[in-house]
Amino acid sequence: MNLQDILAPIADDMRQVDATIRARLQSQVVLIREIGEYIVNAGGKRMRPALVLLSARALGCSGDEAILHAATIEFIHTATLLHDDVVDESGLRRGRKTANAVWGNAGAVLSGDFVYSRSFQMMVDSGRMEVMRVMSDTTNAIAEGEVLQLLNCGDPDVDEARYMQVIELKTARLFEGGCRLGAIAADQPESVQSAMAAYGHHLGLSFQLVDDLLDYLADPAVSGKNVGTDLAEGKPTLPLIQAMREADPARAEIIREAIRSGQVDRLDEVLAAVESTGAIPYTRALAERHGREAVQSLSEIPDSRYKNALVQLAQYNLHRAA
Repeated sequence: MNLQDILAPIADDMRQVDATIRARLQSQVVLIREIGEYIVNAGGKRMRPALVLLSARALGCSGDEAILHAATIEFIHTATLLHDDVVDESGLRRGRKTANAVWGNAGAVLSGDFVYSRSFQMMVDSGRMEVMRVMSDTTNAIAEGEVLQLLNCGDPDVDEARYMQVIELKTARLFEGGCRLGAIAADQPESVQSAMAAYGHHLGLSFQLVDDLLDYLADPAVSGKNVGTDLAEGKPTLPLIQAMREADPARAEIIREAIRSGQVDRLDEVLAAVESTGAIPYTRALAERHGREAVQSLSEIPDSRYKNALVQLAQYNLHRAA
């Protein structure tokens, strides 16, 4: 099943989210409008707003509050991408030029600031202090995760625990926050909010693990980025960490030097080491474990087509090509 089929129950809601995003990106500043339109047209899976909507609908929320929360989550995600691409000096995302490549670093960073601040205006519009609390904690965690990842770049001594801490903060926490917002919109008690948050947390970990796998497995024509991009940025992701643990000293040193230098001139040797040490199945197994834990977190949620979509999302994630 493809992503469009899985998200069919919220197709109308997602169109409303896109309309809200376009409306809220309006600004008297031409550059902000241009970058905002460029980002919206870039597409993407819209996974995070979809989680807000599916969580809310699965718990009986039928109003428009979930639309606002979903757009807010996408604004936060968009702002992080704008800033990340500047930090990583990325020129491509999803097969097209990044905003910083088109308008420069200053334009991308300042537009990201606008998108961030607009998301907080939208949180205020919800009229719920709970929403402000959850999302302020979430955005703070994301910032911590990004700084930790920056500190880890170029460091071949990063271990699995440090890696997991980064992806928990920079990826899983936004998935978790989005699912919790869905439960809040449905006026659910803390026990149900926590169950939905657990689903988002484990799905977010699984999602990032698969993303990091795809850096070594994906077809660039499908994924929109070149194989070894993370290595070129000096990011010690789990496939590399596991390969260094299991490889012989000579191969381990090739990987270590590639991480230190951010050079991909020996990428073929690094890929061979990743393949021969079983780092790919090791990382995939961990992604599958978190996918199962995500689904298990939904055990007390009533059956519905929305819950079914959440289950299917966890399965889709494990088999996606981009």
